[in-house]
Amino acid sequence: MTGPHGSAFSGRVGWGAAPALLVIDLVRAYTDPAGPFALPDPAPAVAATRELVAAARAHGRLVVWTVVRYAPGLEDGGLFVRKVPALACFAEGAPGGWGELTVRPDAREPVVVKQYASAFFGTSLASTLRAAGADTVVIAGVSTSGCVRATAMDALNAGFRPHVVRSACADRTPALHENNLADLDAKYADVVELDEALAHL
Repeated sequence: MTGPHGSAFSGRVGWGAAPALLVIDLVRAYTDPAGPFALPDPAPAVAATRELVAAARAHGRLVVWTVVRYAPGLEDGGLFVRKVPALACFAEGAPGGWGELTVRPDAREPVVVKQYASAFFGTSLASTLRAAGADTVVIAGVSTSGCVRATAMDALNAGFRPHVVRSACADRTPALHENNLADLDAKYADVVELDEALAHL
């Protein structure tokens, strides 16, 4: 994508030979209307994610899920839980079941537990992807400006080709969603439409 300042931001990371699907934090806290991080219209992103998951499974691609989980007293939440106190809903034993995944993983699909925005920070994700031979990550989930963005940036840093699926992500407002997708596409990832991602999976 060529930005307003010419060709400085126009490259593409492109597709590798072995894409994996990464579903970020698609849990009830975001998708349930009563959730502490409830999104205004998560249904389209959930539906698009279901399509991606079905395609990945049908073609033997690795599907990795992420959830946020903390110790009961939030001892492992560091400054993140101080900055965002509502993250306490993801503590072990917290009421509401807000950390439950909206779309169910298969028994063989890994669920990476994280404490911070990026799915790569302090987790086994990079090792899991490398062991599976993956060179590309197709990213879906929530929220676009938060954990999706942080994960896409760290995917690039770790040597994986990040592809963020526009319709499979969602955020608190359409403007936040679109602005972050534009910036990701300019600098850190390829933002792609659902059809392109399905074709490569």
